[in-house]
Amino acid sequence: MACYSYRNPHLVADIARTIDHVSAGRFILGLGSGWFRRDYDEYGYEFGTAGSRLRHLERNLPEIGQRLRSLNPPPVRPMPIMIAGTGELITLRLVARHANSWHAAFPDRPEELVPKVEALRRWCQVERRAPDEIERGVGVDSDDVHRFLVDDADAYVKLGLTQFTLGSNGPAWPVATGAEWLDWRDEVNR
Repeated sequence: MACYSYRNPHLVADIARTIDHVSAGRFILGLGSGWFRRDYDEYGYEFGTAGSRLRHLERNLPEIGQRLRSLNPPPVRPMPIMIAGTGELITLRLVARHANSWHAAFPDRPEELVPKVEALRRWCQVERRAPDEIERGVGVDSDDVHRFLVDDADAYVKLGLTQFTLGSNGPAWPVATGAEWLDWRDEVNR
């Protein structure tokens, strides 16, 4: 997942195409409007407001798509696009219009996503798109895996979320919780 606004949208598409070739067609272009002010400040980019960053993403998504379609050589396959965020008015409309998948960040509880899933369904209706065409994902902190698996995983699956991202933060970068996570994944996918 990358904040698209650090680079020109045409460059974003070209970088994505290159990674897609290197990965033999396994690349998913994950985009978000940006949220971490420190990154903007450190790179010298204007942070703006959440609304201005979202309008910028809205304006540039069609350019990214057009560039992906016109590159020579093209991506290995039609480039899947993932959009991250949970804003009901703009972000989920962009998901319904442009994305193959949606990443709903790292919520504390599944109940937080109920209105977001409903908003996505409404935007899909407006865009004349089947909501099930869009894969839905959520992030889980590695420190919270056991509680997540015991208390929340089934509720997220019932909401239609099928893609789970296990987040691990430094400086220790714990990966041991991945074993319990992988056991759950394997059991669910039997």
